[in-house]
Amino acid sequence: MVTMKRSLYFSLLCITIIFWSSCRKDFDFQPSQGALTFSKDTVYLDTVFANIGSSTYNLKVYNRSNTDISIPSLRLKQGQASNYRLNVDGTAGKEFKNIEILAKDSLFIFIETTVNLQDVVTAKNQFLYTDAIEFDSGANLQKVELVTLVKDAIFIYPHKNSQGIIETLNFDIDDDGVEDITNIQGRFLTDAELTFTKDKPYVIYGYAAVDENKTLTINAGARVHFHANSGLLITNNASLKVNGAFSFNQKTMENEVVFESDRLEPIFENVPGQWGTIWLFQGSKANEMNFATIKNATIGVLAENNQNTSIPKLTIKNSKIYNSSNFGILGRATSITAANLVINNAGQSSFAGIYGGVYNFTHCTLANYWTNSFRQFPALFLSNYQVIDDNTLVSNPLTAANFNNCIIYGNDNPEFMVEQLDGTDFNFKFTNCLIKFDDPNKNFGTDPNYDFKNAALYDNVVFNKDPKFKSPSRNQLMIGEGSAAVNVIGNNPFSNQIPVDILNINRTTAPDLGAYQHLDL
Repeated sequence: MVTMKRSLYFSLLCITIIFWSSCRKDFDFQPSQGALTFSKDTVYLDTVFANIGSSTYNLKVYNRSNTDISIPSLRLKQGQASNYRLNVDGTAGKEFKNIEILAKDSLFIFIETTVNLQDVVTAKNQFLYTDAIEFDSGANLQKVELVTLVKDAIFIYPHKNSQGIIETLNFDIDDDGVEDITNIQGRFLTDAELTFTKDKPYVIYGYAAVDENKTLTINAGARVHFHANSGLLITNNASLKVNGAFSFNQKTMENEVVFESDRLEPIFENVPGQWGTIWLFQGSKANEMNFATIKNATIGVLAENNQNTSIPKLTIKNSKIYNSSNFGILGRATSITAANLVINNAGQSSFAGIYGGVYNFTHCTLANYWTNSFRQFPALFLSNYQVIDDNTLVSNPLTAANFNNCIIYGNDNPEFMVEQLDGTDFNFKFTNCLIKFDDPNKNFGTDPNYDFKNAALYDNVVFNKDPKFKSPSRNQLMIGEGSAAVNVIGNNPFSNQIPVDILNINRTTAPDLGAYQHLDL
């Protein structure tokens, strides 16, 4: 009986399959009739540097008819000579035949490009590179245009030896007069490369290093772009001079010196950690930055040692540091003087002065509205020690850390912390500042460094009142009439020393806190 049932079921199944097959138009694809539709009429691949590949862009092709169709040909107009590359439903190439799309279905085309440097040089440093994707031919021909703005640049690459191994930087690390071998990929700049101008952008692979007793000068309007894991390295007795100037057009920032990654597409505009750091190595001296913007680094500026010098290791003014995956500025036993400085969005601290040092910040906005991940550190962090390899704590004096007319704020709490190792100097003072620090559980209640009634540490400090930044998520830290940073102080010597704000607005009559005078927002 069971055998008869199985036989019956098998017979019915066969009949069903035969009947279904006889009704279906199996693989009956009709040639397309020029009625395709597309997600875009033109694909803009944004801006790239010559010799650097673009991001991958996509185009969706729709068959909105009730018929399964086959596109006889799909190709780049320039064919194999095109600098564009296609991937059609998983197959790479520049020309394709008989591409099938089911009724009411679609397919994806992925598009990339890399344009040769010589093509850009011939076009006088910048040009629009165009091509088109052609679907079918003759009366059924349809096109989607491809457009890319390509720029020339001055490329600084590390050298390779005969085995293809990338050169690493060798220099005196510990100041003992002997050259040390490092694993830092890069090369030293030649004398002819020690002045960056605004004529062309600079694209740096690896670390571009400044040799002993040399100075790298970067003129107003220069644009410096870094590939992944790249940066600047200023070595012993060398200096960096960033000579930006005020820009009257705040959109183009024509006179600002901008440090950012070599990915120019909009999707990379605010992505943290795309390159390494501007590394002011121990022994480098008298480094200066004025009207600089540093974006999307791992650490915006890393400054080490040289705390006991008459001239600060770094003087930074009228500058902005945004979207650092670790620290905006990290100082280790060093000396930094800052004025009209704005830092925001760092994965750890916007400014951290660790292992002691000398720090003087006036009219600075140190904010942190990081949202990419959990962060363990506040916007501002100070300590007088470091941990060495065997977990031993080693201290160094915090000789001075003065914050005058500053805003220290963010989206976490508290946004200011200090850690002192006993037995070593720990000197800091906040004067005329707005600070976010709320301690409802009294976690810091017994630490004298958080005695906010001690005028020797906290003089005219406002706590936990909203500065009402314009749009901190977009790094717009200007303040308006309703900000708690407005009219907190009268005329004072700190404002007289810095008479205009970062936007060149006079502040001597009624100075506000931070880097910006208030505007009508």
